[in-house]
Amino acid sequence: MRKFLISGLLGFAFVSQVFAHCEIPCGIYNDEMRFDMLEEHITTMEKSISEIKELYNKEDVLSKNQLTRWIMNKDNHATKFQHILWQYFLTQRIKPVSPDNPKAYKNYLRKLELIHKMTYNAMKVKQTVDYKYTTRLRKLLKEFEDIYYKEHGHKHKK
Repeated sequence: MRKFLISGLLGFAFVSQVFAHCEIPCGIYNDEMRFDMLEEHITTMEKSISEIKELYNKEDVLSKNQLTRWIMNKDNHATKFQHILWQYFLTQRIKPVSPDNPKAYKNYLRKLELIHKMTYNAMKVKQTVDYKYTTRLRKLLKEFEDIYYKEHGHKHKK
C-alpha cells in the first residue's frame, strides 16, 4: 500500500510538471506555437499510420517491434493533441461567455463544439488507422484557428 501511495504521488507530481504551462495569470501565451504543435501532432499521427500500414503484414521480429512502437507513437501524439486543446485552449484561453451577449455566446459555443469534435477525432485516431480522422482534424483545426484569431488576433505572437 505504501509503494502504491508513493508511486501515485510521484506520478501526480510528474504529470503536473510535464504538462503545466501556467495557471496563474502570467499573460505569457504563444498561440501560434500551440497551433503549430497541433499541426505537427497531426502530421506525426499520419506518419505513424503510414508506417503501421507498411509494417503490418511483415513477419520478422524487428518489424513487429517497430509496428508496436508506431502504434504507441500514434496514440501518444493523439493524446498530446487532446491535451493542448484541453489544458491550453479550454482551460486558459477560451473564457466563458454569458448568454446575455448572443453573438459572443454563439462564437463561444462554436469554439467549444470544435474542440469537442477535434478531441473526438483524435480519439478515433487512437482506435483506427484511417486517414479520414487526421483529415478531419486538419479541417477542424483550420476552422478553430480562423475563429480563434478572428477574436484574439495574433497579439500573443512571440
